[in-house]
This record gives sequence, structure tokens and C-alpha cells, in this order.
Amino acid sequence: MCFEDSNQQVRKESTPMQLRSLVPLVIVTSSILSACVSVQTTQPGAIGLDRTQRMSTLVSADELNQGAVTAYAQVIGEANKEGTLNTNAAMTKRVKAIANRIIPTVGVFREDAKSWDWQVNVINSDQLNAWAMPGGKIAFYSGIIEKLQLTDAEIAAIMGHEISHALREHSRERASEEANKSLVLGILSQATGAGATTQALADLVYKTTLGLPNSRLHETESDRMGVELMARAGYDPRAAIAVWEKMAKLTGGSSSPEFLSTHPSNDTRIKDLTNYAAKVMPLYEAAKKS
Repeated sequence: MCFEDSNQQVRKESTPMQLRSLVPLVIVTSSILSACVSVQTTQPGAIGLDRTQRMSTLVSADELNQGAVTAYAQVIGEANKEGTLNTNAAMTKRVKAIANRIIPTVGVFREDAKSWDWQVNVINSDQLNAWAMPGGKIAFYSGIIEKLQLTDAEIAAIMGHEISHALREHSRERASEEANKSLVLGILSQATGAGATTQALADLVYKTTLGLPNSRLHETESDRMGVELMARAGYDPRAAIAVWEKMAKLTGGSSSPEFLSTHPSNDTRIKDLTNYAAKVMPLYEAAKKS
């Protein structure tokens, strides 16, 4: 993470020996502080998202996007090798058609994303999962569509949510935390060749997209951005509420208490989505008429 102040570590009553023992901490902390910048990855959109983000300069958006290209190719290549890639032509066509409606709306949050190399694939798996890597690399698992019996609008809700993670560069925020904990990317860039660095970035992208849970803040931001994207694409934003109602029913309300989880509880999520779906209903109504 990007620390705000390192001076609090040094107290006036510290002895010379104690001060000397703090030198390594101060050096590392200073390095981390100098490697952090405030950014705003997206425009606020109609929902008014305006949180300032803190990113590490040790991992740039371009580097992470390149890592995503490698990581995505590896995931898709493995699925292809196992015979699980796009095995249901009708489902794949359906998911890609929904993506083709949502992707043109991303300019409301960031104009440059309209020119990303967007890729959409469906992996045959029982997992209740879908994700989007940096730079617009999307994967849906057949399990989430089949087990939840998703409508097109509900697929759009999930897709809008996952795309929002990519637009908001949540992976980069999480990668910044990982990088700053050990300064690992700075060490790698000096001690390894370009190929190894690219693979390290690919591993980091995979970890921060599939391997680590998103924070409550990131999940809430993506929920809110997602309903705006789907509404602008002409999908009823209230379908996002239905997704989590179905999820709660499928899990039998067995999700962990909210204070023990990095994700909002189903009840909290549904309440927030109900509020924000109402806010973007005019966008949906306008899209239906266009």
C-alpha cells in the first residue's frame, strides 16, 4: 500500500541505537512513498465516482496491460488445450453479442478504453465466475450462466461489473500494494531479463484478477459503474439486483458475515444496487428509445 506519512515512526525520545535500527525502515518507507502517485483512472460518469486512487510507479498501466496479454493467452491457451474453450457456440455468440453492446459505452468512464484490444471468451467450467483482466481481456465461465440461469440483462450486469474492474484499474491498485510490500517489481526489473519480467507481471495480473479477492471498496465501485454501463447499453439495470438475489438463493444465505469478508454482504450489495439502478434508469430509458 502507499503510506501517507513515515515521520510518525520516529519519536523524540528514541535513543541513537533505536534510531540506527530505524534507518532501514525509513529507507524502504521513503522508497515506497516516492513510488506512489495520486491518479484518477476514470471520469465520474453519471454515478459520480470520484475517488482519487494511489498507484505505485513501480508498475505502470502499460506494463500491467502487457502482463495481462501474457496471462490471458496462458489461461485461454490452457482452456483450448483441455478442450473447454468456447465449446458451446450458442453461448459464446450470446456472451460476445452482449459485450459488443457494452464495450462502446466505456468511453463515458475513459475514452481510451474504446480502443483497447477487447477479447471475450467462454470457458466450460462449473465455476460461478467471470472476470476481466487489464486492457479488456474478458472470460465467462459456463457455470455462472447455467447455474444461475442468467438472462441477457443479468449477463450484462456481471459483464459490466467485471469490465468496471478493468476500467478502474483495480488490478493495478492491488498490484501496487503487492509491489510496494517487497519492491519486487523494482528488484525484478534490475535483476532479470525482459522475458522473466513479463512473466512476473503476467503472474501478478493472474494473482490480482483471479487469485485474490477484491476489496469491498473495489466491489462496490464496480457494482455502481457496472449498472451505468449496462443501462447505457440498453439493459435494465435492475437485473443486477436479480443476479445477487439468485446468488443468495443458490448459496442458501450461507455467505460469511460481512465483517469477516472482503466482499459486501448480499444484503448490503442488493440495497446499494437498488439505489444505483434507480439513479441510472433514465439512461436505460433513453437507450431503449435510441
